[in-house]
Amino acid sequence: MPKYHLTYGGGAQMPETTREMEAMMQAWNSWFRDLGDALVDPGNAFGDRRRIDSAGAGLPATGATGYSILTADDLDAAVALAGTNPVLAAGGAVEISACLDM
Repeated sequence: MPKYHLTYGGGAQMPETTREMEAMMQAWNSWFRDLGDALVDPGNAFGDRRRIDSAGAGLPATGATGYSILTADDLDAAVALAGTNPVLAAGGAVEISACLDM
């Protein structure tokens, strides 16, 4: 079954209180459970990052804030699975990319 890389961008800032962190983690863990066997890698949030080009020049990093990897029958099915991602409720976005076997 094809794999899809979900790249997260934007959304709410990291929670400041323990209660807010627990609520955020509950939303993510619930989404992961709902994905079931489609979830290949829950991924991680991104911390400090940099971007370089072929000249090695430091460039502003993208707005990506994290990732997950899942399987789906096709891109439309992957988009549907991503449509309930918690980052969307926090005002963020999800970019879905097919992972190509090389």
